Amino acid sequence: MTLDADACWRAFHAHDARFDGRFFVGVATTRIYCRPVCRVRAPRRENCRFFASAAAAEAKGFRPCLRCRPELAPGHAGIDAGSRLAAAAADLIEGGALDDGGVATLARRIGVSDRHLRRLFEGEFGVSPIEFAQTHRLLLAKRLLTDTALPVTDVAHASGFSSVRRFNALFVARYRMAPTRLRTAAARSRPADALVFELAWRPPYDAASMFAFLHARAVDGMESASATRYERTLAIARGGVVHAGRVAVVPVPRREAFRVSLSPSLARVVPQALARLRNLLDLAADPAAIAQALGPLAAQRPGLRVPGAIDGFELAVRAVVGQQVSVAAARTLVSRIVAAHGGDLGTPASDAAPTRLFPDAATIAALPHDAIARLGIVGARARAVRALAAAVAGGSITLEPGVDVDATMRALVALPGIGDWTAQYIAMRALRWPDAFPAGDLVVRKALGVTTAARAETASAAWRPWRAYAVMHLWRRATPASGETE
Repeated sequence: MTLDADACWRAFHAHDARFDGRFFVGVATTRIYCRPVCRVRAPRRENCRFFASAAAAEAKGFRPCLRCRPELAPGHAGIDAGSRLAAAAADLIEGGALDDGGVATLARRIGVSDRHLRRLFEGEFGVSPIEFAQTHRLLLAKRLLTDTALPVTDVAHASGFSSVRRFNALFVARYRMAPTRLRTAAARSRPADALVFELAWRPPYDAASMFAFLHARAVDGMESASATRYERTLAIARGGVVHAGRVAVVPVPRREAFRVSLSPSLARVVPQALARLRNLLDLAADPAAIAQALGPLAAQRPGLRVPGAIDGFELAVRAVVGQQVSVAAARTLVSRIVAAHGGDLGTPASDAAPTRLFPDAATIAALPHDAIARLGIVGARARAVRALAAAVAGGSITLEPGVDVDATMRALVALPGIGDWTAQYIAMRALRWPDAFPAGDLVVRKALGVTTAARAETASAAWRPWRAYAVMHLWRRATPASGETE
C-alpha cells in the first residue's frame, strides 16, 4: 500500500475513525506507534512516520501505544484485486493459518504461488507474512494480558506460541517489558477463565440491520438473537482436538465496537473464534469505498454490511435448504437438522443459552438419504446436502474466506442441486467475496426493473467490485424486516 503522508497526517490529526486500521502512526521521539483515532496529545508532524500495518511499525522498532491499543483496530479491507488477496491472507494469518502450516500452504489456500503472495503481501503491509504473523501473535498476547486474567502459559498457547520461553523472550525484546506488567486491575479482578474482547469497526455500521438479519435466521437450540445481542454455539478443530463453546456479541455503547464473550472452553482457539466473528459481522469492510461505488443506492443506509458466516459448511447447508422457501421455513428445516444430528454442549449457561452444535460435514455425509428427507427436506435438496457434505468432508471443496472463488464456485455448481444462485450466495457470505452477485434472484431483478439474469448482470456493472453490498441494499429495500427471502 502506498501511503500519502499528508493525507495520513490530516486523518491522524482529526482522529478520523474511517481510517482506523488503514494505517498506523509511529512517533520518532517516543518510539511508540498509534492508531489514527488515538487521543494522546498530537506529536509534531516532522516526528511522525506512517505505516501500512502494525507489523511494519514494529519491524522499524516502534512499540504499541498502551492507550489506543493498536491490537483493537478494525481489520483489512482491500480494494483492488491484489490488495484483496493480501487482505485475505492477512485475515487467514490472524485466524491462525501459519500456526500449523507455512507460507506455501497459505498461498495454495488462496490460489497463488508462494512468491506472488510474498510480493503482494509485502507491497500491501510492508512486511513478510511471517513477520506479520509474529506481530499478530504478540499483539493478541498483549490483548489477552490486558483484558483477561488467563495465566501467562495459557496466553502464550492461545496466541499461537508453541513455547512459553520463546514467547517471554520475544515479548520482552519487542515491548521492553515482562508480560505480567500489562495486567490491569480490571483484568486481575475478573475470573481467571473469563474471555471478553472488543472488536472494532469503521463507521458507519448499521448494527440494527445486522442483528435483524441474524435474528430472522436464528436456529432454535443453536442460536439466540435480539435487537442488541447475538449468541450461538461454536466448534473449532485445532491439532486434532475439537474445542466447543458459546460466543456472544453485543454493541458497546458510544463506541465503534462490539463486545464479544467466549466460553472458557474456547481459550485455546481465541484467534480462530475472533476471526470467525469478524467474518460473520463483516467488521473489515471499508464503508467509504463501498458508498462511493454504490452511490445513491447506499445513501439511506451507508453502514449496511454483508453478514458472513461462522462456518462455511454450515452456511452452505443453510443456503441449499433455503432454496425457494421463506426465511422462516428455512430456519425451521435447519433447526430440525441441528436437533436431530447436532452435538450438545450439555448444561446451558442460562435458561436461554443455546446448547446445540451444527453437525460437521463428515456427520451429514454419513447419513442415509432418508435421515435427511424425513426432516421435511425434499428429495433433490436432500441429495444436494449430502453431496455438499461429502465434497467438504473429502476436501475437494473448502468453504472459507481467501480460497479461489472462481474454482470453488465451479465445484459447487457441479454438485447436484446447486445452481448459480446458491453458489453466489455462498460466495457472498461464506467466502466473503465482495463482488458476488446472484443475478437470477427474483427480488434483485424486480428491484432493478429487469426480467433476466443477463440484464441484471449488465445493470450491476457500475457497482463492481462491491456488488454483494448492492445486493444487501436491494434486499433490504424489498424486505426491510429481515433482508431477503432464501
